Amino acid sequence: MEDALARRLLEMMERVEPWLPPASAEIDWQHDMAALWQRHALGGQLVPVPPRDALSLDDLLGIERQKRALVDNTRAFLRGYPANHALLWGARGSGKSSLVRALLNGLAPEGLRLVQVDRHDLAGLPSLVAQLRNEPHRFVVYCDDLSFEGNDDAYKALKSVLDGAITGPPDNVLLYATSNRRHLLPESMSDNQETRVVNDELHHGDAVEEKISLSDRFGLWLAFHPFSQDAYLETCQHWIAHLGAAEDWSPEARAEAVRFATLRGGRSGRIAWQFACQWVGNRRLKADT
Repeated sequence: MEDALARRLLEMMERVEPWLPPASAEIDWQHDMAALWQRHALGGQLVPVPPRDALSLDDLLGIERQKRALVDNTRAFLRGYPANHALLWGARGSGKSSLVRALLNGLAPEGLRLVQVDRHDLAGLPSLVAQLRNEPHRFVVYCDDLSFEGNDDAYKALKSVLDGAITGPPDNVLLYATSNRRHLLPESMSDNQETRVVNDELHHGDAVEEKISLSDRFGLWLAFHPFSQDAYLETCQHWIAHLGAAEDWSPEARAEAVRFATLRGGRSGRIAWQFACQWVGNRRLKADT
């Protein structure tokens, strides 16, 4: 009888085990600066991760206004002063995600801790925030490349945590998000057709109001635009000096940088980094042969 029961329990455990989360790694916020939130069927867990790189705030050129605003907002938060959730939106490759990474590298000594949440795991955001509520540290919960499809209800969890729940987010948690879309949801012509003019006032339809309501919950909006040619070339020069040497920048490099951006169809910090990698790498390769 006991052997049969033991076999049945063993069979049950073999069936259940694939659904169990992996053993969680211990996280020590005194030493761990960042973590990933991984949602699973029974909730979620924090997995500590090392910083991706040593990117500094000084490495980010062409976005001085955005950089200053986000640093000031985060420093106010770290010192216990009022601060806003932040939405960084705009052109691809213009430094939105890089700014958040550099922010962690620069302000971690002042107490900043970062938790990244994938868009597909946003349904577990209330559980994550509840877990962080009683921690003695201050956290920026960060979602990169945030956007939702028209039939995607995951944004409701984000809305609730930002402003909609009875308790609201705790004092030690801010939400930062990056997106190519200002309103995070796709906008169609049919949405605008519901807009009406009443007594010279513009009244949006319900669909537009619903889409605006999410981004409105971020108190700090930072717009990122394509680089001017001067800003792009300055960034190319910076990264070439960083990856190689200052003398690697020359009139020839400048002309090639312009050509590289033209072929890529735009100018951005990302394209400047990619050009610098190509230019310095090719020069070093030729020097070896």
